[in-house]
Amino acid sequence: MKIYINGKLVDKADAKVSVFDHGFLYGDGAFEGIRSYNSRVFRLKEHIDRLYETMHTLMIDPLMTKKQMSDAVVFTLRSNRIKDGYIRLIISRGDGDLGLDPRKCYGKPNVIIIADKIVLYPRELYQKGMEIITVPTVKNNPNALNPQLKSLNYLNNILAKIEASHCGYNEAIMLEANGFIGECTGDNVFIYKDGVLCTPHQGRLKGITSGAILELALKMKIKVFEGYITRHELYNAQECFLTGTAAELIPVVKVDGRIIGEGKPGLITKKLLDAFHQLTKKDGVKYDL
Repeated sequence: MKIYINGKLVDKADAKVSVFDHGFLYGDGAFEGIRSYNSRVFRLKEHIDRLYETMHTLMIDPLMTKKQMSDAVVFTLRSNRIKDGYIRLIISRGDGDLGLDPRKCYGKPNVIIIADKIVLYPRELYQKGMEIITVPTVKNNPNALNPQLKSLNYLNNILAKIEASHCGYNEAIMLEANGFIGECTGDNVFIYKDGVLCTPHQGRLKGITSGAILELALKMKIKVFEGYITRHELYNAQECFLTGTAAELIPVVKVDGRIIGEGKPGLITKKLLDAFHQLTKKDGVKYDL
């Protein structure tokens, strides 16, 4: 495996950054998870745009244009001869001192690209559906740490993941401070009932995959609602599923012990999953190996 670091490809064993990098010291940086399907990077532009929005808010200048960053992603995939893979694009603040002040970071931001495979959930869960729970850890207040910032600091999500894992579940729902559904530790949440597909509008990252699902739903003449969702509405939904770059679209059949719908992946969920797989065959930046 070859890892892209600041314009160069290095072996995995040599892929290193300084312990004084503020990304390592403080989670001070941004990242994106991106997928490629059959030598086509799915919605690369949208991922790069979101990355640069996060960096703009964090006041990190990667010293690369969006095109250069996109080209670097494709270059890394080609160099590793990956047709179907997962790309982790990381921008850290760079080297500094042991204080918080980013103005004292004397090194340039580190640009790191890893192209590999990922299996987030067992394949059988996509067939029979997944059981999840709500955990005590709530989402960060958006006025403190905006959920649109896809930063290297994922401790909020990791604490929730620990709670889910400790209880024997693969994924967990995190509520907003006001008690409404926020998102899962790494995925967006959708419910379907009476012809309407619903997803939270606040307290969540605006996922690239979730955006694609909303577009597909509208094309399929399914009504879409983005707003506040309670656990009562979730428990009584006819269908539920999660979306994310790594997860794609995975059905949920039980939440907090309550069976969702008929306790198996629903018809709308299956239709949207099939439509998403078709979309990945034509939407994205094509590259040759």
